[in-house]
Amino acid sequence: MAVEATTLIIFGGTGDLARRKLLPALFQLGCKGRLPDNLRIVGFARQQRSDDGYRDLMGESVREFGSLAPHADEWTDFAKNLFYLPGDLDVPGDYANLQSRLKELEEGQEPANRLFYLSVAPRFFEAAIANLGSSGLAGEPGLGRIEHGWRRAVIEKPFGRDLDSARTLNDAVGRVFDESQVYRIDHYLGKETVQNLLVFRFSNTIFEPLWNRNYVDNIQITAAEEVSVEDRAGYYDNSGVVRDMVQNHLLQLLTMVAMEPPNAMDANSLRNHKIEVLRAIRRWEPADATQNTVLGQYKGYLEERGVASGSSTPTFAALRLYVDNWRWQGVPFYLRTGKSMAEKVTEIVIQFKRPPHMMFSVADADDLSPNSLALCLQPDEGVHLRFGVKIPDQGMIMDSKDMSFHYDSAFKDQDIPEAYERLLQDALEGDASLFIRSDHIEQAWRIVEHLLENQSGVSNPQPEQYDPGSWGPESSDRLLAENGHRWLGVCGLDQEAHA
Repeated sequence: MAVEATTLIIFGGTGDLARRKLLPALFQLGCKGRLPDNLRIVGFARQQRSDDGYRDLMGESVREFGSLAPHADEWTDFAKNLFYLPGDLDVPGDYANLQSRLKELEEGQEPANRLFYLSVAPRFFEAAIANLGSSGLAGEPGLGRIEHGWRRAVIEKPFGRDLDSARTLNDAVGRVFDESQVYRIDHYLGKETVQNLLVFRFSNTIFEPLWNRNYVDNIQITAAEEVSVEDRAGYYDNSGVVRDMVQNHLLQLLTMVAMEPPNAMDANSLRNHKIEVLRAIRRWEPADATQNTVLGQYKGYLEERGVASGSSTPTFAALRLYVDNWRWQGVPFYLRTGKSMAEKVTEIVIQFKRPPHMMFSVADADDLSPNSLALCLQPDEGVHLRFGVKIPDQGMIMDSKDMSFHYDSAFKDQDIPEAYERLLQDALEGDASLFIRSDHIEQAWRIVEHLLENQSGVSNPQPEQYDPGSWGPESSDRLLAENGHRWLGVCGLDQEAHA
């Protein structure tokens, strides 16, 4: 019996994402034996190149951004299945050329499966989807599997710029593909340590009885970057931190922390429970958005090349959100992200409530930190549990110490794979668990829509300035102080200790 052919078509096949992430990830999957048998990869872009020219370009990319040196022999076999077709996303005739080339490559190996990866700027999404439909490349609309094999589409973020544009794009996609065929990608969900959130929560019963409003005081999610906007200033000034990080990455992490246990680890169960969290997040009126958020801009941003004069685009955001359901009622979720901050770190800190009565003295009167559980997603991947202990030979004086787990020491011989490895493998296998559904996209935009109004200058014409290399504007500290809280820094330790 013939093995089904599978073709991965990368629109934007010579672009930055394809060169830095997609091809290196695909090659790693090939070296690990995790790609479908009989897989072909076709790059589609405007540049004029031959198949051999494309293979050479991707070989250079894997050498620069991946790990070609240890696998030189495997590259020779892998490259034989790389092909290239020049084309323009806006020209219908070029899709007819692509159809002809695919039939030529798939001849004698039907049924043939096709995965279309839109590694292109968002302005091309609608045209590419429409042309996939009109050309017949996507098959008959509404069918996840047709007589000639399955069809799927991977769409990169950002998916829309606001709620209205996201709905418009969802409608455009829905006219060509069934929802079951659509894989909206957020690379954060492919990170090994983000997936570990699910394992940590639902395989360790010691924490589940405490994972609620009765024991948790507040939850903090931080995604800080040391770098400035650098050469992305032109793009970033039209996007800002809310679109770039809050609407997608931070809200994704919040849903995974706050969701109820699914009855199975399948795509529908997992995504349904995440949607329930988003729907339960308290919606802001315009005045509420001002009281529960801080938008900042690092000093010097206005001098970055490509930034508009007097731009009010924020590079920092801190939010206080509430999930109005039985488990989390009254527990504040603090989200923080920004550019040009003190350290590069992504972490989630669950701070538990203080004991109802403190019977012991503490070594440092300023350090009355209650128990905390810190999940470090990057760069020092691991888990820290902070608890009180007695100091030896000091009577009944206590101090707070950490119990730590680190991936690099616990799994010395296993590298943490790139996020795109997992996501590409899942898309090829038809597992949508780590991809985003249309209703999730729309709910997330609803949550931040008032922040986008502020960004546009309606009610907050200029974000608060903060020093590069700091933890953001002073107002973000006051946001937590209103509830008697303070930011916990790297892996749950007080951020002052890491300044």
